[in-house]
Amino acid sequence: MSDPAGRTVGILLAAGRGTRYDPTERTLKLLAPASRGPGIGAPLAAAAAQTLLAELPRVTAVVRVADRDEQRRLHAVLRSVGCALAICDDADLGMSASIACGIRAESHASGWLIALGDMPAIAPSTVRALVTALRDGATTVVPVYRGQQGHPVGFAAVLRDELLALRGDAGARAVLQAHPPLRIDVDDSGILYDVDLATEG
Repeated sequence: MSDPAGRTVGILLAAGRGTRYDPTERTLKLLAPASRGPGIGAPLAAAAAQTLLAELPRVTAVVRVADRDEQRRLHAVLRSVGCALAICDDADLGMSASIACGIRAESHASGWLIALGDMPAIAPSTVRALVTALRDGATTVVPVYRGQQGHPVGFAAVLRDELLALRGDAGARAVLQAHPPLRIDVDDSGILYDVDLATEG
């Protein structure tokens, strides 16, 4: 693990309904097998989590209430790879609610790396670079591949209150606008890979 202070925590956003993947919501996208990245064949959420867990001492996955079988399976999968779970009761209010839920669950961390549960192809070296930037004093940090900004995104503890105050479905965009991120060039197209579109952009 590359965070010797052991204080940067991964927040994996896994509470979305995945309606772009399956508008009928009959299948849960995050349980579909990853077709790319180091965790090929594993459920998407597990593959995404394992990349974070390889570099961070703790990862908390933000999930929905387990009110149906597929959600229960997702919870079990995430626990099995080593994630803690944070139940987001208001996940339907948008991604910002999930981010705030994760920050609330890990409020004593010195920083957070916020990742999406459906991005299985991010390289561990990218996570390592972002964690190092936070440890070295960056307030916010993002990876960039060939000029395009991707995920995950890092935030220092000084932004805790702003992250907890997030509302709506814009994620942490307002925080990043107020605190422009350090951009780190990485040789990792996985930071752009979109499972829904089966593309890297």
